[in-house]
Parts: sequence; structure tokens; C-alpha cells
Amino acid sequence: MDVIEHPIVFTLFGIIPVRDTVVFTWITMAIIIAVVLILKLVKPNLLEFILEAIISVVDDAMDVDDLHPYIPLLGSLLIFTLFANLISIVPGMKSPTSDLNTTIALALIIVLSVHVYGMIRKGVKQYLKDFASPIFMLPIELIGQFSRTLSLAMRLFGNILSGDLIVAIVFSIIPMVLPIALTAVTMVSGVLQAYVLTTLAALFISSAVEINEQDIAVKKSGGPRATIKEIINKIKRKEKANGEFRS
Repeated sequence: MDVIEHPIVFTLFGIIPVRDTVVFTWITMAIIIAVVLILKLVKPNLLEFILEAIISVVDDAMDVDDLHPYIPLLGSLLIFTLFANLISIVPGMKSPTSDLNTTIALALIIVLSVHVYGMIRKGVKQYLKDFASPIFMLPIELIGQFSRTLSLAMRLFGNILSGDLIVAIVFSIIPMVLPIALTAVTMVSGVLQAYVLTTLAALFISSAVEINEQDIAVKKSGGPRATIKEIINKIKRKEKANGEFRS
């Protein structure tokens, strides 16, 4: 089926095959740039409103004092994923995110950015020290990083591809009203998946750059750090208090 197949469109420098997914990605990027330039000239207030909405989405997901370092990545991720998910509603176009290669690339960007932001925030030595503490947790952390990447890629890929497949199949059987309704559902799903991916990326980054304020205070005072048992007991007391408050 055409939705599943990703043929080679041309070969770059005679050695690098360029598939239709890459071409549609370029088209998506060109559309985003054109829309931004047009809005900047015609409706600058609308462009400002869109930026505020993106910042609101990121702010809801991240528990950090300063959002500025993360807005360029997360905002670009949200906008690109949104357009890439919805571009298939244009006749003759296919969603770049219906190709697993694209979603894996996005997932790798997110996972690598998490570590980069974490190192910038905490310092390379401290971040690597906190990455797997105690050290015997390192294999589990590495497995977790791999599964996180795979999960991000497969979630987006599966949802977008399944939506495009359903619309294509139904359109081949009942070529009028029902496919239009399914296209609307696919659009909603595309918007939702862009939001979910950006929110997950924001949560991962927020977790990586989070600094334990109690440890910082203890370190400055020269006192001993809290033991694992003390931390667990503190969590249990907090959960108990929350339970009593809810009751």
C-alpha cells in the first residue's frame, strides 16, 4: 500500500538514496517557514498568541525556574510534529511521521537533548554521577534509555500510520462522507500526538535538570547526605500525609 511504502525519489551525489519521507519532511519544513513568515507580516498578534500557547504547554509540563533554554527545542518539536502529523490531509502528501525512521530520529533528538541539558545544568561530572547511583543500577538505566527511545518512536509512528491506513482503506471502499469524518478524527489524533510527544520530552528534560535542593543545602553545610532509608521514609510520610489530607 502507498501509505506503507516509502520509495526512493532520487539519489543524492549518486550514493545517498533519498526516500519520499525525506522529501515530505523538507516540504513540511518549507510550509512551516512560509506560514511563520506570512503570519509575521499579516498577523503578528496571532504569531505571538501561538508562541504563548507553546510556552504554556511547556510550562505545564516542566517544573523549572527558567523555561528559556528549553523553548527553542520543545517549541520546534511541537510545531514540526504537528505539521508532520497533519500534512497527510493534503491530497498527494504523506505524513513524515508515518515512517519509523522519522520517529526514531525525533526520539533520539529528545533522549540526547535530555542528557545535554542535564550536563549543562548540573555539570558533566555531577550528571554522570547522578545518572546511575548506585553504580550497579547503570545497566538498568541504559536499558531504560533504550526502551524510552523505542517507546517514543513506536508510539508516534503507530498512531500516525494507523490513522492514515484507516482513512486510505475506508476511502477506497466508501469514497465520500465517511472518509471526511475519519480525516477529522485523524487530525484530532495528530494534534494530540504532537502534544503528548512534546509533553513527554518536557517531562524527561525537567527530570534531568532537576536539582535536589536538600542535597545542595547539606553539601554547603558540610553535613552527611540523606540515606536511602531516610529518603524512603520521607516519601512514605509524604504519601501518608497526602492520604490523610484527601480523606
